[in-house]
Amino acid sequence: MRVLLLSMPDSSEHMPALAIRMPNGALASLAGNVDRHHEVAIADLILVHGAVRPTVERLLREGQPDVVGLSVMTFQRRTAQQIVRLIRAAMPAARIVVGGYDPSLAPEAYSGDDAVDFIVHGEGELTFRALLRALDGQGRVGDIAGLSWRDGQVMRANPARPVSGLDGNAIGPPNRAARVLRGYTLLGRQADVVETSRGCTFDCSFCSIIEMRGRNFHRFTFDRVLADIADARARGARSIFMVDDNITLDVARFAALCDAIVAAGLQDIDYTVQAMTAPLAQHGRTLVPLMQRAGFRYVFLGIENILEDDLLFLRARAKNALRDGGRTIGNAAITAIELLRAHGLLVVGGLIVGNPDDTPAAVEANLAFAARYVDWPYIQHPTPYPRTPMTLDFRRQGLIVSERPEAYDGTTAVVRSRHMSAEDVEFRRWRAERWMKVRHLPAVFRHDPAFVARHGMRMLRHTFRGSRLRTWLGLEDERQAFERYRAIREAEREYLAVG
Repeated sequence: MRVLLLSMPDSSEHMPALAIRMPNGALASLAGNVDRHHEVAIADLILVHGAVRPTVERLLREGQPDVVGLSVMTFQRRTAQQIVRLIRAAMPAARIVVGGYDPSLAPEAYSGDDAVDFIVHGEGELTFRALLRALDGQGRVGDIAGLSWRDGQVMRANPARPVSGLDGNAIGPPNRAARVLRGYTLLGRQADVVETSRGCTFDCSFCSIIEMRGRNFHRFTFDRVLADIADARARGARSIFMVDDNITLDVARFAALCDAIVAAGLQDIDYTVQAMTAPLAQHGRTLVPLMQRAGFRYVFLGIENILEDDLLFLRARAKNALRDGGRTIGNAAITAIELLRAHGLLVVGGLIVGNPDDTPAAVEANLAFAARYVDWPYIQHPTPYPRTPMTLDFRRQGLIVSERPEAYDGTTAVVRSRHMSAEDVEFRRWRAERWMKVRHLPAVFRHDPAFVARHGMRMLRHTFRGSRLRTWLGLEDERQAFERYRAIREAEREYLAVG
């Protein structure tokens, strides 16, 4: 059976296609876990950001797939629906499957009369393998856990599939050889993704992970992880993003992994990882030096917010608490940041501004913190993703101002606070964050001078989209530049949906 797997081209403002084009690791994992007689092709459409439609048409024409799968996040929903219509028109007989966060948590958006044939809920490897077997005549789709399937005009949902344990051979390694497009990059270095664990046991109100898979934490063996890193490096990767949901849930394991990376001679890669502030603050004096030796460069730090009331709303207080003798004595963010910086690691600062009780002073306090303490800002607005506790809170309080999923990219404010409009929250983030990004360019230049020499001006133009000479000369209000920026973002979304 011929299978084409597509990830969507839409990118968030924090990950512009010019500088950051990461592969979809879930699709490579799907490709690695189907039966070997299938012919699988993976196309990450972020790599053809300016030529989505002709690329999809070419892949359909050349590959003649029997099954087309799409991985979709909420802000990519409209683009995915357009691509589904394109596939239907070009290849009416092809079976269309969708999976990922949005189809899993909002299946009703994919269940219309002209929509998809199958929805894979949650983890997809075992469900997708079973689906291909059923389409080959080995089993019934109605018996496949974790699958919704079209029965005439009705979409029927089978029972959920339990999450997979990762310490055995149930989930095989990814198949990177199935990728048919090239150009993955993180600031000029060929990039890839590796997964060492899955899941999280915290219940942050803004996060879809718990809704997707429950509160649990499973680990791959080190042999599997090291082989995966080696495979990515052998295929040219010099920058690897460890995409674990929460790798610092098990600090001892993470420390041992750092040692294992060095012992395997794999420390010549730039690693990026997501981490909580509290474990780094508590264990950083021993853990961070190990991370440095293993090659870690960027740490995405889940600071979330520096104000106690906002942390309570986000349900993120526990994972950001600095403790001494079992007592909470403050926020762990500054301690974690100082430890990382002392060993030369760079902090990607994940903060959320625009919560229900936020005032202009609260937003500005978080922005000032980011300007002082983080190297690369990743500041977002609370977003009502399907089925999260935050969404229920926002609906109850009547704070959601936009129901357009394509705007749910994290940097478009779609929720107001009780004291600020959504537009004002977004304007303040946009105004401050541009300069934080500029301040990070020297660090990028020192590490990858050729990339910055070639693309530095394009990066600056992207960062300051909407600004003109009149803006720089102070002859117009910055909000005019902001409105032009918002119009540019909207035009980009429109292009990706139909272009």
